[in-house]
Amino acid sequence: MRQAARSLFGRRARLRWVHLILGGALAMPYVLVGSVVIGPATGSTNVFGSFPLQLASFGVGLPLAAVTSVFPLTRPLEAAAARWLCGVDADRLAFGPARTRGEKGRTAGWFTLHLGLGGIIAGMSLAVPPFAAVLILLPAFAVLGGTRLGLPEVFDHAWALALAPVAGAAMLVALAGCAAGGGALLARWAPALLGPSPEGRLAAAEARAADLAVRNRLARELHDSVGHALSAVTLQASAARRVLDSDPEFVREALAAIEDTTRRTVGELDAVLGVLREGGAPGTAPAPTLAADLDGLLRRTRAGGQRVTATVDADPEALPPLLSREGYRIVQEGLSNALKHAGDRVAVDVRIAVTGGELEITVENPVTGPASSRPGGGHGLRGIADRVRLLGGTMTAGPAAGSAAESAPGPAGETWRLHVRLPMKGPA
Repeated sequence: MRQAARSLFGRRARLRWVHLILGGALAMPYVLVGSVVIGPATGSTNVFGSFPLQLASFGVGLPLAAVTSVFPLTRPLEAAAARWLCGVDADRLAFGPARTRGEKGRTAGWFTLHLGLGGIIAGMSLAVPPFAAVLILLPAFAVLGGTRLGLPEVFDHAWALALAPVAGAAMLVALAGCAAGGGALLARWAPALLGPSPEGRLAAAEARAADLAVRNRLARELHDSVGHALSAVTLQASAARRVLDSDPEFVREALAAIEDTTRRTVGELDAVLGVLREGGAPGTAPAPTLAADLDGLLRRTRAGGQRVTATVDADPEALPPLLSREGYRIVQEGLSNALKHAGDRVAVDVRIAVTGGELEITVENPVTGPASSRPGGGHGLRGIADRVRLLGGTMTAGPAAGSAAESAPGPAGETWRLHVRLPMKGPA
């Protein structure tokens, strides 16, 4: 019983009733235009004095409503109303203007259905409650000696007066049932008539995929730049602390490297966050490249006491800009992994070369513990793998070929190798 009452008079039912009444209000101008047509056609001077002529005017007005539904704002406004008043999920509705012929046709069908049902329910909402109230109060009028208010003679009988309140209450319940049914019908048909077309769903999926791709790229940039900077600064500060009293010159170099590292990272962070700011312009800091920034990267890493040897058998200036930028990030992440997992007392070897139309990047460092337990690893290597895949290259990371660590976690001293091959010309 409670569930039935909620379905007829609950909050959702009331909102859907309001939605139908709004449809009836929207239908009124079209009914007036229809009356202008019906009046001369039938020779009547009082169209609204005849219920059949009112229905005829209503029937003429609905096709006019379907024609005017082609206006661009119709679908967004109707979709918003269906979402808030009918309780339809937003992801099942299309909030943009109807563009294709199919979308315009479905919008016209919805608009006609909304105004048609709304006009009927709105008319009933105006006529039924006053009449039902008279029936409910009729016995009181009879007791007080009042008239029958022009009602049929059947109400002269006592049994009719006794049943009048029941009939009035039944009429109100029937009105609520009609409104609930009409609202449920509109809510059911809204996704089909106001929802996106297959082309719209495909476009939305492509836009979402593009947005996710941009977010993933920004996440990689943040991880590589900020993660490397934090590892390098931590290593530099630790090395400076150990020799604070014995080697002031090294401490000054380490502090200068920390200052340079943090300044560059702040610039890169501003460039990335500028893309994320809604309505904001991207930062002005250029993306680092092998051609312009490799020497600085190696210098800042060495300033923390890391023993880094670099062999560059390629002209960084001759590399394509995209390859130079992504290559810098790969070297940066390789050094960052070595800092985190090998420590500051282990030598790191970096080799960059161009062979056979491919850019080869190799970063090697001894493994100071079991090769299978590199704590904190995973995100950096996945980021490198994503970059390599987008550039059409290949990547291997693990124990160096030919070592005993290939078949089982080796003892400390085995070599960990990151090897990347990127085609000089390939997909971007």
